[in-house]
Amino acid sequence: MDEHVIDIAERDEIPSLQTPVQFLPGVGPARAPLLERLELKTAEDVLLNVPRDVLDLSRVTRVRDLQPDTLQSVKGKVVDRDARLTNTGKMMTAVLLDCGDGYVRGMWFNQPWMIKKFEDQQTVLFSGKPKWKTGRWEFGNPEFQYLDTDDSDAPSEVLPRYHLTEGLRMLEIRRISRATTERFAELIVEHLPDELLTRHKLPRRRDAIRQLHVPKTMAEFQAAKRRLIFEDLLEFQVGLALRRRAWKRGPPAPPLPVNAKIDARARRLFAFQFTAGQNQAVAEICRDIASDQAMHRLLQADVGAGKTAIAIYAMLVAVANGHQALIMTPTELLATQHWNTIDSLLSESRVERRLLTGSLTDLQRRQTLAEMKSGAAQLIVGTQALIQKNVHFAKLGLVVIDEQHKFGVAQRAHFGGGGLAPHVLVMTATPIPRSLCLTQFGDLDITSITDLPPGRQKIVTNRVFSEPTRQRAWEFIRQQLAAGRQAYIVCPRIGASDDADEASVVEWLRNLAPGAASSSADMPLAAEEAFAKLSIGELKGFRAGLIHGRMPRDERTATMERFRDGDLQALISTTVIEVGVDVSNATLMAIFHAERFGLSQLHQLRGRVGRGKFQGYCFLFSDADDPDALRRLHAVETSTNGFQIAEADFELRGPGDVLGTRQHGELPLRFANILRDQELLVEARRAAGDAIDSGAIDTAEYAPLKLQVLDRFATLMDLPQTG
Repeated sequence: MDEHVIDIAERDEIPSLQTPVQFLPGVGPARAPLLERLELKTAEDVLLNVPRDVLDLSRVTRVRDLQPDTLQSVKGKVVDRDARLTNTGKMMTAVLLDCGDGYVRGMWFNQPWMIKKFEDQQTVLFSGKPKWKTGRWEFGNPEFQYLDTDDSDAPSEVLPRYHLTEGLRMLEIRRISRATTERFAELIVEHLPDELLTRHKLPRRRDAIRQLHVPKTMAEFQAAKRRLIFEDLLEFQVGLALRRRAWKRGPPAPPLPVNAKIDARARRLFAFQFTAGQNQAVAEICRDIASDQAMHRLLQADVGAGKTAIAIYAMLVAVANGHQALIMTPTELLATQHWNTIDSLLSESRVERRLLTGSLTDLQRRQTLAEMKSGAAQLIVGTQALIQKNVHFAKLGLVVIDEQHKFGVAQRAHFGGGGLAPHVLVMTATPIPRSLCLTQFGDLDITSITDLPPGRQKIVTNRVFSEPTRQRAWEFIRQQLAAGRQAYIVCPRIGASDDADEASVVEWLRNLAPGAASSSADMPLAAEEAFAKLSIGELKGFRAGLIHGRMPRDERTATMERFRDGDLQALISTTVIEVGVDVSNATLMAIFHAERFGLSQLHQLRGRVGRGKFQGYCFLFSDADDPDALRRLHAVETSTNGFQIAEADFELRGPGDVLGTRQHGELPLRFANILRDQELLVEARRAAGDAIDSGAIDTAEYAPLKLQVLDRFATLMDLPQTG
């Protein structure tokens, strides 16, 4: 069959990068569906299919030739695995390899899960700096790769390794990639100008493709991979830079200058002095909004750092200049919280303020919309109801968007229509890792508040992982409640029907004896289950309430008000209380199945307590023994710095989960991994900025790059097709 397929390809008079994969050398109708499972549908797809890694068998050293403390690799079969405690109390995991002419051992300390990563008789490549100990070479914490039969039998010593699917062998996809490269690589078109290739020491695109699939050395492969990753990041950064330029060239914004009188009148509304970080944020925002060029700034802050106060200050500046200001939130609960804060703060003020959410009556909504259109409503708080088609403003000067990552680009851009563009301030209460700031938010100027208000205490955080610690935690919570404090109990789900058999849970509740002792094994996942269980168990005798996103708005609001007023001592909830909820007397939080939450989310939840004069406590209930989960929980236990936690969260979970955008798609990158490729990201961003600032992007030399960027990102980033 392969010979027949090759003959078909050779008879094709005009080779094309869009040649269907079925007609590539070595594929045919039987293998084509297997490649399509890997999203390889054309010759170009195969050429741009970056190997997941590469084996360098050219540097494999025989055991008898090993040298101490020198980076080397050995190849062998696993013949023994062991995990035990040392005399110093450390857990030592060891894997013994038979390399043919001798044995070597790989060693890991306090990583017991490593033993599960190996199987007996598995062929493995260890890389590291060996030491001679007790009659044997040992590799401390070596890098390792698994080898299969195709790797051992391959003719080359530098072997690309591709992602596979069932029915497709590594040897087959290597042959297909090599043959496709030999036939089609010459059709690859260069997008980058020569001066950029020279400045960044990049191979030409065509050469990079050849070096990627048919590398002669590891250096060739790494240079090829670096070229494609840099190109990927550069195109994305140029797209962001073009969008920034389009905003700057767009409609003018109303200048909103700040004088001493406006500043004094705004500051005296707050019962506290701004921190140094808040003052710096105010200075950066005021500088932006005083211009007739629309501000597009991201304000990020740690939990409790006072970003809401900064937003209110900026909104009051807009109102003082005769313009309207609004703040838009992703949830009605957060909108209501902002409304309560603003309404209380401005209770003695003449500023006309309005709340626009989906829970208004038709009459209230029509009246509010009319006041927004006429300009009578000066400061507006709302949800996405603010961006519906029938919503109009008289003189909108400033838009504040809270929890930016829950909104798309189109929602942010919605406010940019009309004759004047408002200034835009987007906020996030979860600090964002630097590499994500340069990508997901790369079109925004960044303001970070890293200090906390004076007197704010660190939250005492403890993991609850056994029955004795569980009992002590509940005893402490009950004592605190009896002393007048309040508690949040957070669950990862709303109810049994989320992903469990509801009937079985109902039966479990029916059989639960009042006051029955609970164990960690039956710790509820769902808020509804927890409310039913705790009311007759650990919280019996205390006033508890339930709140989650599926409750009717009126009921949810009423429950929250009862908790805020102190009528409820404990609030069992989902993560609806994650942002914006501010009850100064709430000092306790228990998070069930804490391993199911991301690091930043745990930190954000924890920030709901200890916001008053009393010490805050957070208990992380979890039975998890997964290494990643344990690392997350340990990080939250040992750190209260939201920026450090965000970086750790990003390293453990990646961008999609950190931003809460997993369901909406990842960053639109083809080859790059922004965690792995942070240095290249910075380099590409600098190159993109230079191309835009110098005007080079509009020259003929840069035209192929600009066209490629528009082809990839024009729709996604709402880029103008000209100029």
